[in-house]
Amino acid sequence: MVRMSADERRRSVIRVAVSEFARGGYDGTSTEAIARRAGVSQPYLFRLFAGKRALFLAAARCCLADTARLFTEATEGLAGEEALRAMANAYTRVIVKEPERLLMQMQVYVAVAAGEADGDAAFGEAVRAEWRRLWDTVHRPLGADTGQTTTFMAYGMLVNVLVCLGFPPGDPLWDGLYPAARAGARQPGALQRRPAPG
Repeated sequence: MVRMSADERRRSVIRVAVSEFARGGYDGTSTEAIARRAGVSQPYLFRLFAGKRALFLAAARCCLADTARLFTEATEGLAGEEALRAMANAYTRVIVKEPERLLMQMQVYVAVAAGEADGDAAFGEAVRAEWRRLWDTVHRPLGADTGQTTTFMAYGMLVNVLVCLGFPPGDPLWDGLYPAARAGARQPGALQRRPAPG
């Protein structure tokens, strides 16, 4: 059996952390559960990450970077309206196929707000830097048009809310969205918590 390098193990733990934090949030997820699922000891987990907050931040960065990469790949060779549609279609497909990515995004927003309320501005600043990179990734293929970028991001957040709340594609709330977004929407209850391991 080939042993993972520390960097490979770190990436593997981050992927598990995204999945666990997506479902349980920051406060509801233990590092013990993440370590167990990742197949490492808790002391080793803390050699890879300075603590739970550092692990959550790594998971948040991973989530936002994955979305930026998705948009970059979707818009390769495209611009303007074609790029916009390609990003919208790619994003809708991925949140339907991998709902934990959407749930992790929502947990990140909650964690930033909670951190700010507790006086932890550093965490929010780190996440905002990643979100600005995501904005720029969308902004460039849309011709650096601020209005189009704002509209795209606003539609994306509406899609996030509609999917999280389980509004079916036929609901009138979807009517103003791109056809691919409506077609890709999940049915009510699609983002239910997975059963506990038993």
